[in-house]
Amino acid sequence: MEIENFQSNIEGELVDYIQSIHDSPNSWMIINPGAFTHTSIALRDAINSLSRQSKVIEVHISNIQERENFRKYNLISEFCEISIIGEGIEGYFQALDYINDN
Repeated sequence: MEIENFQSNIEGELVDYIQSIHDSPNSWMIINPGAFTHTSIALRDAINSLSRQSKVIEVHISNIQERENFRKYNLISEFCEISIIGEGIEGYFQALDYINDN
C-alpha cells in the first residue's frame, strides 16, 4: 500500500488536491473534511466526481451525530464507501484496515 498525505484548512486547496488525484483511478481517499462536511458544496462536488472512479472513506474523530444540530447534515457521506465516525484517531487506522481488506 502506498500512502500520500495532504492536509489543509483551506477549502480551495482541498478541492484542488482532490481534483489533482483524478489521474489516479482505482485508488482510495481517506478524508476528514471537518466542518466542510456540513458547509462546502465545492468539496461535495469534488468528492462526488472523484467517487466515480475511486473510493472515498470519510473519517471524523468526534461523533458528529452527537454534536450540534447543524452537524447532522452531511454533504459528502452519500459519495463515501464507508463513514467512520466517533472513533478518535483510531478511525484512520480502521480506514486503512478497511482498504487492506477490500
